[in-house]
Amino acid sequence: MTVANASIPMIEQKTTVTAETDEHSQVEVSVVMPCLNEADTLATCIRKAQKAMDEHGILGEVIVADNGSTDASVEIAFGMRARVIHVDAKGYGNALAGGIAAARGKFVIMGDADDSYDFLEIPKFVEKLRDGFDLVQGCRLTRGGGKVMPGAMPFLHRHWGNPMFSAMARHWFHAPVSDVFCGLRGFTKTFYETLEHHSSGMEFATEMIIRASLKNAKIVEIPITLHPDGRKTHPPHLKTFRDGLRTLRFYLIYSPRWLFLLPGVLMISLGVLGYAIALPGMSVAGVTFDAHTLLFASLFILCGYKSIAFALFTKTFAIKEHLLPSDPQLELLFNVMTFQRSLAGGVAALAFGVFLLLGAISQWSAVGFGHLDYSHTMRWVVPGAMCTALGVETILATFFLHILRSAR
Repeated sequence: MTVANASIPMIEQKTTVTAETDEHSQVEVSVVMPCLNEADTLATCIRKAQKAMDEHGILGEVIVADNGSTDASVEIAFGMRARVIHVDAKGYGNALAGGIAAARGKFVIMGDADDSYDFLEIPKFVEKLRDGFDLVQGCRLTRGGGKVMPGAMPFLHRHWGNPMFSAMARHWFHAPVSDVFCGLRGFTKTFYETLEHHSSGMEFATEMIIRASLKNAKIVEIPITLHPDGRKTHPPHLKTFRDGLRTLRFYLIYSPRWLFLLPGVLMISLGVLGYAIALPGMSVAGVTFDAHTLLFASLFILCGYKSIAFALFTKTFAIKEHLLPSDPQLELLFNVMTFQRSLAGGVAALAFGVFLLLGAISQWSAVGFGHLDYSHTMRWVVPGAMCTALGVETILATFFLHILRSAR
């Protein structure tokens, strides 16, 4: 599409706020479209948004958040009297954040400019926002009553990636959504400003859902229809596996319970089980568990303990940085395991470990520092080494947590 396309005939302007409108005009709805070389479809998206607002008497504006387009996108937007906001920082999230920051409306509707979302559906979102919802999420999937037109969504996205990540959002963060990736959504600008977004890329949309859920926001999902991407000059910006892995990483960072705590508890449980059968030298189904089993069990316990410590570090840091809300259970833990008690526990574990190691040295001394019964001695050495390491880790973790909690 060339620059000449900027002169596409426009619908009659009735209630849509244009770029020339007084900036102090009362705007109810701002439609924000992130844009990076969307000349193929941008005019269609702007026209639909303007038509939807005009036909329903909605005083609104269309904002094109340009992220460095080199085609005719900016000229098209100006030609259709949309507001153009230039966002230098690259990334889908950065573009949206820049456009939303510039929005004058009480409500913000965001949607991609590739013509896959039908902006004629804007009034449905506005109606729910007027009813008092903080976030109105579109749903393209059948589970939520939505519809995906043939060729509009890749098979893996529709039947695996999106349902899987949506289910994770429901179970991990109690998000009341069936389509966590849907980019057509509406929210109040006041509520958005409380979310303190951090994502600069494709995770922007999922971060909004997670943060809104953690804040117990009023969220409602409405069915929409997804259409095939209308772009012809370049492929979609979304990369299936790259963006899927980034989303998974993002989920885990926001849920240290799944990334660190539960794996740590599992490893410690396996380690304790190993000690229970290896210390007395038990045999199960003809398999004898001896000193070497203690080594593996100690490894599990040490790794599990470190994983749980990282869960505490991550959760404390996330709360301090306002990534996650305060956790009463965590505060209760810190009230019980105070700095002094934790430090005393670490010293006790260290002392017990040193005691066991000294016992092993004593046994070695009793035989003139000669050959030992390793099956017997290792039952002192392995637990002693493990307890010594746990003691040191506890002392260091106690100081580090104290630093994290005290930092401003």
